[in-house]
Amino acid sequence: MLSALERPKFKQFLQEYHFDLLVVGGGITGAGIALDAVTRGLSVALVEMQDYAAGTSSRSTKLVHGGLRYLKQLDIKIVAETGKEREIVYNNALHVTEPERMLLPFHKGGTFGRFTTSAGLFAYDKLAGVRREERREMLTSDEVIQMEPLVRKEGLLGGGHYVEYRTDDARLTMEALKKAAEKGAVCLNYMKVEHFNYDEDGKLSGAAVWDMLDGDYFSVNASVIVNATGPWVDEVRKKDAISNDKRLRLTKGIHIVIDQSVFPLRQAIYFDAPDGRMIFAIPRGRKAYIGTTDTFFDEDRSNPAATEEDVAYLLEAVHYMFPSVAVDRQHVESTWAGVRPLIYEEGKKASEISRKDEIWESETGLITIAGGKLTGYRKMAETVVDRVAKKFSKKEFGPCVTEHLRLSGGEFENEEQFKAFQESKANEAVLFGILKDEGRRLAATYGTNVDILFNYAHAMTAEKSVLPAVLKAEILYAVHYEMAMTPSDFFIRRTGDLYFNIAKVKEYKEDVTDYMSRLLAYSAEEKTRYLRELEQQIELAQVKGDSHAHSNN
Repeated sequence: MLSALERPKFKQFLQEYHFDLLVVGGGITGAGIALDAVTRGLSVALVEMQDYAAGTSSRSTKLVHGGLRYLKQLDIKIVAETGKEREIVYNNALHVTEPERMLLPFHKGGTFGRFTTSAGLFAYDKLAGVRREERREMLTSDEVIQMEPLVRKEGLLGGGHYVEYRTDDARLTMEALKKAAEKGAVCLNYMKVEHFNYDEDGKLSGAAVWDMLDGDYFSVNASVIVNATGPWVDEVRKKDAISNDKRLRLTKGIHIVIDQSVFPLRQAIYFDAPDGRMIFAIPRGRKAYIGTTDTFFDEDRSNPAATEEDVAYLLEAVHYMFPSVAVDRQHVESTWAGVRPLIYEEGKKASEISRKDEIWESETGLITIAGGKLTGYRKMAETVVDRVAKKFSKKEFGPCVTEHLRLSGGEFENEEQFKAFQESKANEAVLFGILKDEGRRLAATYGTNVDILFNYAHAMTAEKSVLPAVLKAEILYAVHYEMAMTPSDFFIRRTGDLYFNIAKVKEYKEDVTDYMSRLLAYSAEEKTRYLRELEQQIELAQVKGDSHAHSNN
């Protein structure tokens, strides 16, 4: 269990044990490495200076995709690898990943024509080893319009239809971490590495860490340390001896969320923006989200934010591809921005830099994993842990087993079994005093862990409270099983509500803070600080709180 209430115990473990591996970074890459290593028999500790997935791993386009866009840049290896990996990621976490049919319309004068689309998607199917039933179909312009009536009809020549996978990136990270913890990894959020410790030969022997919540400071001893901190890898390397002249180049991508009542998008679309950049528009529940941009970024990595210029760019792309949709600035309910940690390449534009990953090692033994994509997280972890295992001459570790290892909540044989599970849980929910649709949503979100939430919700129905029983159940689960320490952890990375249900966050922010304060014994100062933090995140999601600025753009 990743229980917030067991932090003191976990901190004691960190201080008392000597670990085979210390992973620095609790995003999807660090989570994957911890899971791979612990299932091979290594003793593993993982520390994250913010909340789990608080960096890039909660701020992506939320697609486990095979990288069709990289085919355009002739990154054949990336397309082949990520194409095969996305199937594995999907099978191991059916409750947080689902197939999403993607429509690629092509217009006269656009980047793609019928031949290039057909050839590109054919190559994609072959390279990515796409299942027969998910292979591409080529559509006429009439078929495109039938599938998505909002698409621009002028100059429309047809379209390609293929499959990507939509995910909840932060929950995928959480489920990987929970599985790692279940297998014996000691994971702690809000623990920052201050400096490294070395033995008499100048090799790494551990790290001094600082608890960002209560100020505790102590050392963790480990034989090998992996730096998997995404946009922060260079900063962590600076605490050690930097081994090469490689470095990161950060780029920012933003997304906007619009209600389906204004933008009734039926079908996920991958389309040309006026400047030739490819953009996604994806339906998700009662919302549609559009992204992403690609601009160089040198500001605060902890809180990247959309600018009005970013939002205007995406709205212009929407107007261009969906001319009948009357959206303007006031319809953008929320936004999010993420930073891509790309490996610097001289003279390349932001969108041209490769998404490949690389492993670097310093003279002191610090292993750094840099670059890479969400889709490739499991394979990257395998490569890193192969390298880590070789450092132990006296210990024998097992092979990598993550290819067929279900993540927490994902214990299903196949999609049919998962769908049947959702329906049976929807019916069962009623017995716990939960509405059928709510039961189905909980089953879809938490998978095989849903019974814990049903029991919590049932216990909560007897309590008189401003907070609905199901919301309290989700908070209890986030605190006791997912180490949520603050209301921002809960509303952003455990539920995604800040992005896809911002009205709910605004309605319950004080009550949720009160409830979490009672559960986690916040001091008065902490309670005020955490509520203010959440309010700042709400402002950032609305682009510095100025929701009506530039409404005529």
